[in-house]
Amino acid sequence: ACAVHCRYCFRRQYPYSEEPRRLEDWEPAMAEIESSPEIHEVILSGGDPLVLNDHRLAQLCQRISRIPHITRLRIHTRLPIVLPSRITTELCSLLTSLPLQVLVVVHANHAAEIRNDCLAALQQLVRAGLPVLNQAVLLRNINDTADAQEQLSLSLVNAGVMPYYLHQLDRVAGTQHFEVPQSVGQQIISALQARLPGYAVPRYVQEIPGATGKTPVLHERT
Repeated sequence: ACAVHCRYCFRRQYPYSEEPRRLEDWEPAMAEIESSPEIHEVILSGGDPLVLNDHRLAQLCQRISRIPHITRLRIHTRLPIVLPSRITTELCSLLTSLPLQVLVVVHANHAAEIRNDCLAALQQLVRAGLPVLNQAVLLRNINDTADAQEQLSLSLVNAGVMPYYLHQLDRVAGTQHFEVPQSVGQQIISALQARLPGYAVPRYVQEIPGATGKTPVLHERT
């Protein structure tokens, strides 16, 4: 499950209650990964893996780390933003003790979210030696200006977090009022490229059904 239900999420109707709850219930997935030596990275995401307590999270991560060809573990989480107290010394020790390269991808949409306890949580992850990246969703009347995106990127970089993705909104039921035209998103990225160093400009991407990864939103040729 997730700690919060984002109104714009494409998984807003996902039946989380039907997901496996015991470690042994994940064995079919582990067996599939073990039989696929071309897989080198596992992503824990959606629902939020940090809603697990440290004991259960450690069990899952250690099981993944025993797969010989897995070298990286990516944890996608919104908890450092919405529940910063979840980031503890014990959690950081758990993640850094794994025999894998662990990356943490957080989800902040606006600079106003990165304040006080949230900032401290992000910095704690960074000080522990964990690479931390951010992905945001472009949302109408929330962060759909160059100024808002610039403030977000600078707040992230100042916390030691790298802007990673800016997502075009997924078109799912009940989210139309959040949608921003891609042309506006492209203008925002162009403005950021003129204002910020390259590492502070997120990649503007979208989800395409059937695609194997994120698809860049490119400027249309005229």
